[in-house]
Amino acid sequence: QVQLVESGGGLVQAGGSLRLSCATSDRTDITYTMGWFRQAPGKERDFVAAISWSGGSTLYADSVKGRFTISRGNAKNTVYLQMNSLKPEDTAVYYCAAGVGVVGQLEEEYDYWGQGTQVTVSS
Repeated sequence: QVQLVESGGGLVQAGGSLRLSCATSDRTDITYTMGWFRQAPGKERDFVAAISWSGGSTLYADSVKGRFTISRGNAKNTVYLQMNSLKPEDTAVYYCAAGVGVVGQLEEEYDYWGQGTQVTVSS
């Protein structure tokens, strides 16, 4: 079973920045496609960003394009989400996900999920 652990969430004022991190416990040779999703209170979980196993392909939700950047770390199957120019509507629990398929924005394309980290943006 692959475990994902997110970190880096917190409280920030509008216009500020946060960087989320995600690391996996997987000890196989598989390099996963990694993604970030978020769920605001009372809403469904939405796609935020994803990056291919090689790092050569990325995908972003329209709502975060130009503000968020997803990247892979030097350690295998680590991923970061740099969030700039944060808005109150970015407030949500952010989840890291890993999958063996191509970069995608559907939940069913990911096989493993973290427990989530809270991001709160105050106005």
